[in-house]
Amino acid sequence: MDILHYPFMQHAITAGLIASILCGIMGSLVVVNRIVFLSGGIAHASYGGIGLALFLGMPYLAGAAGFALVSAILMAIVTMKARHRADAIIGVMWAIGMATGVILTDLTPGYNVDLMSYLFGNVLTVPESDLWIMGGMGVLVTLTVIFFYNEFLALSYDQEFARIRGVPVGPLYLLMIGMLAVSIVMVIQVVGLILVIALLTIPPFIMEKRAKSLLHMMVGASLLGAFFTLTGLALSCAFNLTSGASIVLVAGIFFFLSLLTEKINDARAKRV
Repeated sequence: MDILHYPFMQHAITAGLIASILCGIMGSLVVVNRIVFLSGGIAHASYGGIGLALFLGMPYLAGAAGFALVSAILMAIVTMKARHRADAIIGVMWAIGMATGVILTDLTPGYNVDLMSYLFGNVLTVPESDLWIMGGMGVLVTLTVIFFYNEFLALSYDQEFARIRGVPVGPLYLLMIGMLAVSIVMVIQVVGLILVIALLTIPPFIMEKRAKSLLHMMVGASLLGAFFTLTGLALSCAFNLTSGASIVLVAGIFFFLSLLTEKINDARAKRV
């Protein structure tokens, strides 16, 4: 417990809790809208922004968020205009973003930043300045979802009904994807680029069949994410493990336990 008195651990816990809320809210929208592959494309394309930020000497969050937003909007337009080719085009943008990041990193003079912290996360090194940015973005995303909750609900479950009700489906979809891009960039600091989709989707997936509403799903997924994050962080400190991987491993274990529980309950229901 003594380690909790250190500022870096306090920052790590705060960052993990903010990321859990973002993942609970935006991850629920990702799962119910079935856009996990799009989320993966945004996450990996954002690596181009990380490389650009390093190359130009910009703050990491500014470069990654800007690149992720542009990539996300382009991917969203593709999914709306050419759904039958969306997977292929998103895959190409995914690869180009990653390749751009790698090339810009190679061209960065005197480059000595540990890439592993971007790929697999290092929540123990999140500075206080980034916490303020994460907190501000978390509040902005939460308030936006609250304000447009009914519209997002209609968009997620029946787009035709939403159009009939006068919901601006196109702009609202672009807004949702833009918020998703910003959330992904925030969460990358906690679990890294490779594992961000796991933390974004596992808690909402576990809650999907247990929640009575989208709001219930968001709240439950946020709480689950907080539990996974704190447990993984504790394990990483106790056994000197990579924090991001530990968090996702805990989430993965509970994911399979959830599937096993569902199978057992289904088997019991059939016997009855």
